Amino acid sequence: MNEALEKKWQDMAAIACLEAKGDTDGLGAAIRRGLDDGLTLNQIKEALSQLYAYTGFPRSLNALGTLQRVAEERRVAGIADTEGRDADPLPADYDALRQGTEVQRQLAGRAFTYTFAPATDYYLKAHLFGDIFARNNLTHAERELVTIAALSGLHGVESQLKAHVSGARNMGLSDGTLRAIPDALEQLVGEAEGYRARKAVAEVFGQPFTEAAPLELTAFPKGEPNTAYARYFTGNSYLAALTDGQGAGVPIYNVTFEPRCRNNWHIHHKTGQTLICISGRGWYQAWGEPARELHAGDVVSIPAEVKHWHGAARDSWFQHIAFSVPVDGASNEWCEPVTDEEYDKLP
Repeated sequence: MNEALEKKWQDMAAIACLEAKGDTDGLGAAIRRGLDDGLTLNQIKEALSQLYAYTGFPRSLNALGTLQRVAEERRVAGIADTEGRDADPLPADYDALRQGTEVQRQLAGRAFTYTFAPATDYYLKAHLFGDIFARNNLTHAERELVTIAALSGLHGVESQLKAHVSGARNMGLSDGTLRAIPDALEQLVGEAEGYRARKAVAEVFGQPFTEAAPLELTAFPKGEPNTAYARYFTGNSYLAALTDGQGAGVPIYNVTFEPRCRNNWHIHHKTGQTLICISGRGWYQAWGEPARELHAGDVVSIPAEVKHWHGAARDSWFQHIAFSVPVDGASNEWCEPVTDEEYDKLP
């Protein structure tokens, strides 16, 4: 595959990533774009079929259903998409286990046996790398591009993603093409997916990577720059009012912190505060206590009169919802900033 990633293969990367995310609306649009740019129906069908081994049958079958609907819509609209070649039949004496073992060795750069789970080892060798990779309507390099893009759409598979970046090199994808995949994903899918791919490529290439994790999309708005309280923050924050707090209502806000941003030490008098973390990685610390690392789903209940601070980790955006029950005479006391010396002790 050439240094520059052809437009249709950028589309294929987006298709694979959106399949992994289960984003059927985005997938339909990516399939239409890919067909317009020269992908064949069988190329897309083959990629989505292969991905059941990486993202599961439900994702794969849903994606194939989306492809079927898009293809029918286009046929009815008079668009003649290219069917493309199907895989050639395998010879009668084809040994899937032997061939798959060799393909896996080439991909990993060494022989590998998963002795803890022999059945899984057999399925990987004989079925995935033996049966599926033997289908020659996608090359091994193209299959690895599809796999990298799909894994970039998933959380918690960093080691597998890096293994496939390394394997893609062994299968013939150039370094230039591998560097182009993250850019395509960022443009066509999202910042988080591009970030995961770019981080994996940099680490496999042995290059330093200091880019902060982007803000993952949530159901809540990021809001506007928090200029009214900027003097109480180190770094930039954003504020979105989720309720107006009128009458008997409780004012609820979504607060977004850029990497390294944190508020000053402060105290809520006469009422506490609750933080519901919804995206990224951050910190909360009460005076005299160790800092607590925060992730999406964590809840922090801050009692009244407790001096504390909260904000983003150095390498990640961070969002939390914040609210306090209104109490007559309640107030905030803003104190000194969290110094760089204090903050930089945190991982």
